[in-house]
Amino acid sequence: MAAQHIFRLAGSARGCASVGCRATWRPSLLRAPGVASRAARIALQPRAFAAAATPSSSSWSTASTAARAPFAELQPADLAFFREKLGEAGVLADGAEEDELRKHNRDWMGKWEGRSRCVLKPASTAEVADVLRYCNSRGLAIVPQGGNTGLVGGSVPVHDEVVLSLLRMTSVEAFDERSGIVTVQSGCVLENLDAYLAERGFMVPLDLGSKGTCTIGGNASTNAGGLRYLRYGSLRGNILGVEAVLADGTVVDSLSSMRKDNTGYGLPQLFIGSEGTLGVITRLTLLVPARPTAINLAFFGVRSYEHVQRTFALARTKLGEVLSAVEFADRAAIDFVLDREAGTGVRDPLEQRYPFYVLIETSGSDEDHDTEKLHRFLEAAMEARGGEADPVVQDGIVAADRAQAKAIWRLREGISDAMTVAGYVYKYDVSLPLPRMYELVEATRARLEAEGFSESTRAAGYGHLGDSNLHLNVTSLVGRDDRLLASLEPWLFEWVAGAKGSISAEHGIGQCKPEFLHLSKSSSAIDLMKLLKRTLDPNGILNPYKVLT
Repeated sequence: MAAQHIFRLAGSARGCASVGCRATWRPSLLRAPGVASRAARIALQPRAFAAAATPSSSSWSTASTAARAPFAELQPADLAFFREKLGEAGVLADGAEEDELRKHNRDWMGKWEGRSRCVLKPASTAEVADVLRYCNSRGLAIVPQGGNTGLVGGSVPVHDEVVLSLLRMTSVEAFDERSGIVTVQSGCVLENLDAYLAERGFMVPLDLGSKGTCTIGGNASTNAGGLRYLRYGSLRGNILGVEAVLADGTVVDSLSSMRKDNTGYGLPQLFIGSEGTLGVITRLTLLVPARPTAINLAFFGVRSYEHVQRTFALARTKLGEVLSAVEFADRAAIDFVLDREAGTGVRDPLEQRYPFYVLIETSGSDEDHDTEKLHRFLEAAMEARGGEADPVVQDGIVAADRAQAKAIWRLREGISDAMTVAGYVYKYDVSLPLPRMYELVEATRARLEAEGFSESTRAAGYGHLGDSNLHLNVTSLVGRDDRLLASLEPWLFEWVAGAKGSISAEHGIGQCKPEFLHLSKSSSAIDLMKLLKRTLDPNGILNPYKVLT
């Protein structure tokens, strides 16, 4: 982004000043964040529970209600086999590695914790096949695991399942710069893959707050969404091929690099989004776009959710093909970030407080063209009328360079982390018809007040407008509260179903939502899912207690 264009937009006679756009950026307002991953940042933050919270971590870990199925128990002979196949570096067992074992047993939020006594780290597809073949014959349950950054407990054991970590399978095996197709092992960290592609002028069509820790295989297994779904679509739509290992050790090679392949069933789609319950993804081929060379970012304050919707509609109309992200957050969500950063020099980038905020990003290859489109959008936003006589956008700023854009993104990306460290957080990831997205936040606050939780909880809403994905977080300021959970569930999921939404927009089902799956899937669809599970994993060893009940 060129500063001269931003200054012309913000202070020109063409009217930007009339909606409060700044002619200059106040660099003290925001600090650009470091590259530490979400999981690492949270691990370093003390949990600010009130005195009512019990300090012991075990008191606020959530155990699944699923009873242990009759799987075999790990024996010394099993460990001997694993060490023979994987070597000492590929096996972590109870004893000297207790701290390391705990990292793989517990999710990054500390909500779910299993009791696995063995973590296996294969370095190749052949080793994954050896492990699964053996475990299937022995009846040992397996939990496939990538970066362990999920939000529904899908990548940690429920009981004592063996953890199969893909973190040693990190190679980018091939990249064709003409077609933009990359072949990569599933344990490659998303940020590392993106850095590899950046050196060649390309990018991963997926951006997540956990990119420094999550893996591309885990992203595929959960069909992760992220911040730029609006521009590049779902990960499912960008994956061309998959290599996966079935429960019996069979390697299914569907690692096509063809964008068009109409030869029977689309087998890769079986494994994408299946959360490791049908097979273990070991390699992928991915279609990646060229990296944009011109990026603009704007941050606006608006008066109502109706204004949020109108801003989004106007952005789609005026920004068209260069629009890459449209995010929103309510004031409560922004306050959590500002409170967490108190004393660091971070302040609200706008002089006035607004009930809602909209972040808009454009990306393309022609800076002058994209800046001009943004300029026209700003003009229209000032002229458009929302509700009464108010313009759609009441106030706003446009980043002058990449560092400042990164700082603005921190306000949006930092919400989940900030609410997590503020207390015990109940996170809900749902999709709803756009006009009804914020109704759920309002209904939740009303319910919390009616049931006596208004003083001990804070609710905030934010998310991706481009795909109608709402993130609703309810933070208990006094630690885990089972009464609060009982008030929220199943009421919240039933509300979503009644609004014809989905109880999981992008986080998956994991061990958190299997009992509510019927609210988003028909009985015939669930029956077919169960049939596929029995067919591909007849002994049920792959990620048991997840997705299906």
